[in-house]
Amino acid sequence: MHVRPEDLEARARSAVLDFGGPLTPAELRRLAGDAGVIPIVLNGAGQPLDVGRRTRTIPDGLRRAVAARDGGCAFPGCDRRVSWCDCHHIRPWQDGGPTTLDNLVMLCKRHHRLVHHSGWTVRLPDGLPEFLPPRWIDPDQNPRRKPPPHLIA
Repeated sequence: MHVRPEDLEARARSAVLDFGGPLTPAELRRLAGDAGVIPIVLNGAGQPLDVGRRTRTIPDGLRRAVAARDGGCAFPGCDRRVSWCDCHHIRPWQDGGPTTLDNLVMLCKRHHRLVHHSGWTVRLPDGLPEFLPPRWIDPDQNPRRKPPPHLIA
């Protein structure tokens, strides 16, 4: 069911189910009372930028936002394009990490496996991806990053 919070609070006259069927106000209130709410934040073009905690999968609009920020695999030294990449949850979804722009980074398959299995840490201190190597690679764990895609010549 798709309904705006303000419509639900204002006792909306109708709502629309995913399959297109209309609901009466009474049906809407009854279903909403029993439903799990999945908040979805949309940008001005109606593309999802945040889908809360109910889903681990990344909607197309959110994937495009991550791709625009990272420009492909964000791992330093990697030149894999977006089409070769996955979105990686920085704080794992199963550990409470949200499916949001500030918790996702674009990684190619090789670097996705590396981050999961070799002790690399990813963070976004200023909204851009930064990678901390494991201590066995760099005892000081100096952050590493690629330049933002718009600065690469």
